[in-house]
Amino acid sequence: MAEQITVARPYAEAVFELAKQGGAFDRWSQMLAFASAVVVDEQMHALIGNPQLTVADQERAFLAVCDQALDELGKNLIHLLVENRRLLLLPAIRDAYEQLKAEHEGGLEAEIFSAFPLSDAQKQELVARLETRFKRKTEASITVDPELIGGVKIVMGDVVIDASVRGQLQDMAFTLKR
Repeated sequence: MAEQITVARPYAEAVFELAKQGGAFDRWSQMLAFASAVVVDEQMHALIGNPQLTVADQERAFLAVCDQALDELGKNLIHLLVENRRLLLLPAIRDAYEQLKAEHEGGLEAEIFSAFPLSDAQKQELVARLETRFKRKTEASITVDPELIGGVKIVMGDVVIDASVRGQLQDMAFTLKR
């Protein structure tokens, strides 16, 4: 996961700069969302991973599906990603781009993983604490992950705050192994 975002970030930053220059933040959001949805489709995923297809064949197939949803800059991005065999990074590029866009607009996006469902009051308190810490408006999505055992894990771009029981147990096990 961390390696994927490390590779995806430069692409997202380049797209963000293009969007900023052209004042096309929402257009890029739409293009990246559509292209990401196409990439995660099972059939397209199998096609992209097919070693018998040339890079040109993969690009042609992908653009045949996305043609109407992409402008010339979007098609150039797809060409670059296919050429560098990075097309499967599109969802990570979209996520990193959206994070950059939110930061530019003055807000942050947080993904909160909780061992148990959070009440509205708990969510509001958590978001208020994040806004205080990062001094920015924060939008949060919550996912229940029972494997955390207890507590929460918060992911905000490259920042991960692991206050889960599972994370604490892993830290303790690592310390004991030294």
